[in-house]
Amino acid sequence: MKIEWNIEEKDITNVINFMKLHENAFVQRRISKNVNKKNIIIDQDSMLKSMIMCLLTSQQRSGPNSSVNIFLCQKPFPLTIENIKANNNPENFVKQVLKQNGLNRYINKIAFSFGINFKHLESTDWKILTKIKAYNNGKESKVVERELANEIQKAFFGFGPKQSRNILQDLGVSKYEIPIDSRTTNWLNKFGFPLSLSSNSLQDKEYYHFVSDGFQVLCEKAKVYPCVLDAAIFSSFDNGEWTEEVLDKLASN
Repeated sequence: MKIEWNIEEKDITNVINFMKLHENAFVQRRISKNVNKKNIIIDQDSMLKSMIMCLLTSQQRSGPNSSVNIFLCQKPFPLTIENIKANNNPENFVKQVLKQNGLNRYINKIAFSFGINFKHLESTDWKILTKIKAYNNGKESKVVERELANEIQKAFFGFGPKQSRNILQDLGVSKYEIPIDSRTTNWLNKFGFPLSLSSNSLQDKEYYHFVSDGFQVLCEKAKVYPCVLDAAIFSSFDNGEWTEEVLDKLASN
């Protein structure tokens, strides 16, 4: 059995109009980083920062003025490979850093997941990071992006389909695979997605792929990269709070 996505002209027009309404700094930064590949740093420190971001934002609010974003804007950022290796227990070190920054929600769960994933990265000689670098220096591909996301989900404890794509997007390497969450499903439901979506169902990998496929076809017809429409959707919920100043702080580490 095969599903064929039928994108109508009104759908394309609605996407184009939505993008025109949200030509903001957050969207422009996404274009610069993920589409034009400017100012991308992919190394162990950026991987660790993206990993803790994914774990934190899956549990709590992550808007521009949130405690999570204030922590991520910290300079120098405390969770570096050097600082973690200087401590005998990565889990306890992460817990200590989060507590110092007032990030106590699910602190044990987040620190535990980070500790397991850090040990995995070390024991595999950061193999997944090498693959991400290779993709970023090669030819863009929907297939490879999905393969990378699936590999991250399989390897990283506490990572579902959303978080595994969020880390790729945050590193600046993905254009097609996006982190679908409640903001995305709410937007798609209002937009007229053929099925009523719920964020809970997205924990299932095949269901996630189904929704992602529909999103990608819509973007292809509207001639906009999925990562860019995702940025417009995400920022539309924050009432213009993602300013150039906030984004510069977040990118300065």
